[in-house]
Amino acid sequence: MTADQPLAVFSRLAANIEQVVRGQSATVRKLVAAFVSGGHVLLEDFPGTGKTTLAKALACSVDAQFKRVQFTPDLLPSDILGVSIFNPRTQGFEFHRGPLFTHILLADEINRASPRTQAALLEAMAEHQVSIDGERYRLNEPFFVIATQNPVELHGTYPLPEAQMDRFALRLSLGYVTAEEEVAILTAQNDTHPLDRLGACTSVSEVLAARGSLASIRVSDEIKRYVVALVTATRKAADVRLGASPRASLAVMKLAQALAAADGLEFVTPDHVQEIAADAIAHRLVLDTQRRFAGGSARDVVAQILRSMPVPH
Repeated sequence: MTADQPLAVFSRLAANIEQVVRGQSATVRKLVAAFVSGGHVLLEDFPGTGKTTLAKALACSVDAQFKRVQFTPDLLPSDILGVSIFNPRTQGFEFHRGPLFTHILLADEINRASPRTQAALLEAMAEHQVSIDGERYRLNEPFFVIATQNPVELHGTYPLPEAQMDRFALRLSLGYVTAEEEVAILTAQNDTHPLDRLGACTSVSEVLAARGSLASIRVSDEIKRYVVALVTATRKAADVRLGASPRASLAVMKLAQALAAADGLEFVTPDHVQEIAADAIAHRLVLDTQRRFAGGSARDVVAQILRSMPVPH
């Protein structure tokens, strides 16, 4: 793959998605960065802001297998992993693969599933494999989970545990668009939904090639120390009960490499780290109860650390 091909993959994906999801360029950029770098994404926002549409737009933009699972309280682990069924003809059990065996998995309203079903995703997200009946099954490459949840609905939901949150490279929010952009959305959906007209703009092989090329994006020792310093500071911050782990440092570095590639650069800058830091770190923090009741947020903690941390030159 030549140096300009990763940029071409990024550009095509972002432009294709933005045909459907309007006014969300920054979020689309981060989503594509996570997808190409191999990190999973949690979309958390109010109902109707376009979380599921964004996930579908990404899936339609790649010529890859896509499965959607609507998470509910009665969903069982076997419903997503698969199940072994006895075949009387062969007198043996045959494994029937579940929707987890795909390239892109949309886990819609993931916090509605029971902790047992949520935990079934842990090994798959971290190891790209599942263990069923003593057998290990490798998942497809790429394997990308994009999960959604509504923060305003508490009845009938099970908050994701810290271990599950740590498996997501990013937590993104869409928010509301401007009035002009909302009018454009109404116009675009006057006859048919833009998703119905969206076609694939890249292939699995191109995405994997772009992912492999990220290793050539240079991360200087100064940038690495800057990333580690940011993550380490969360463990010492006031009112933080649980800081970010080294997995957060790895996520920030890989995402920053992807953003650098998206900008056509061969090296990571501090701006790339700062652009992605809050979205990659904040959801991994656990604040003290007093700080949460006072209205503080993990994003505020990360923002304060970014302001106080010396930036490498």
